[in-house]
Amino acid sequence: MEHQTTRATPMRRVATASCVGTTIEFYDFFIYGTAAALVFPQVFFPALGSAAGTVASFATFAVAFVARPLGAILFGHYGDRLGRKNTLIATLMLMGISTFVIGLLPGAATLGIAAPIILVALRFLQGLAVGGEWAGATLLAAEYAPPTKRGHYAIFPQLGSAIAFALASGTFLAVNYALGETNPAFLDWGWRIPFLLSVVLVGVGLWVRLTIDETPAFRKAHERQSNAAAKGRPPILEVFRAQPREVLLAGGVLTIAFALFYTGTTFLTNYGTSPTGVGLDRRTVLILNITAAVVYGLTTAASGIRSDRFGRRKVIVTCCALTIPWALVLFPLMSTGSVTTFALGLIGTLAIFGIAYGPIGAYLPEMFQTRYRYTGAGMGYNLGGILGGAIAPLLATELVGRYGTYAVGIMIAVLGLLSLICVIALGETKNRAIDAEPATTTNPVEGLSPA
Repeated sequence: MEHQTTRATPMRRVATASCVGTTIEFYDFFIYGTAAALVFPQVFFPALGSAAGTVASFATFAVAFVARPLGAILFGHYGDRLGRKNTLIATLMLMGISTFVIGLLPGAATLGIAAPIILVALRFLQGLAVGGEWAGATLLAAEYAPPTKRGHYAIFPQLGSAIAFALASGTFLAVNYALGETNPAFLDWGWRIPFLLSVVLVGVGLWVRLTIDETPAFRKAHERQSNAAAKGRPPILEVFRAQPREVLLAGGVLTIAFALFYTGTTFLTNYGTSPTGVGLDRRTVLILNITAAVVYGLTTAASGIRSDRFGRRKVIVTCCALTIPWALVLFPLMSTGSVTTFALGLIGTLAIFGIAYGPIGAYLPEMFQTRYRYTGAGMGYNLGGILGGAIAPLLATELVGRYGTYAVGIMIAVLGLLSLICVIALGETKNRAIDAEPATTTNPVEGLSPA
């Protein structure tokens, strides 16, 4: 019993640290997406008009996804060489500073063309930070967790995105209620409040992460790497030499998760409030966003826990199989223009996303060897982000203008098929020992001792 008590205490701290950290990182990331949908076209791209300004705003949103693989390489290198904990502190600091400065950035009316240029640079830094954050947070949970409950504990960093989306929408909603739906103060300075408040959350996150020790799996791997040659080889070269297939297929698997999430959040936030879309008021859409965040948080938790029993791959296959028909009926359903059908479309899209997102927290770390796991998991995750998180929402805006909303549904269905093929091609991972080489360990180990 004493051993179980000793294990439970650090796992609670690890779960808290991984969840709080990703919540803060993704809160900062999501408030940009919400602002890109609601206010950035008028603040930073007023000369382009409504449609072109929206496309330009989403283009700046997409910049972060180009930066994310670079962040995975940069922070993955240090995470695999120096440790998970210190690297996660660095990503949190970078995200916090970038977000706070966006909140202070004058618009195009004051700085002219310099305003959107600086905005793009700051968004790029946000992308670097979140590109290094996700893998480190999931490794923190997965490398501490008991082998038979890895899917269970790996949901905590995944839940951070649901909490963050609810917080981001809730903060904008509070500002909207305080200033009014049509008050010009919202465009002048009200939208800045969520960005400036992030500095408080970052302070809390740093305090929590400083209380966590380095993971047992990293310490063991670090002790084994005693010769200088092994330590000096860049993890990015190691992972693409040893497991390029896993990196590329993992990116393919994550494509549909990103496409569902950013279509269901950023794109639908804009589509729901746009006069050419559903035409709902901001408050209604933000309230529905919070509701959808709760629902997809629940499906994320349930699917991650169930993956310990049924396997990661089977659960993710379920998401892909549901996505294909859902994508084809989504926009015809929402085209009725009612609040009810919009809510059903938004909540359904994010609920299906949660089915895949839950097991991902354990699935990707289990694919890669410890000495380059941070880099490998981060690269796979963020490659999926480029296709599903950057290109899909940007392309969706263009497709609506040219072919109508049904074309967006077809695009999502195609991406669902791509991810289905990729996840079928990948093997099951739930019985792999996380502190050994995936290629040679097919049986579960009895347990891992926390620090």
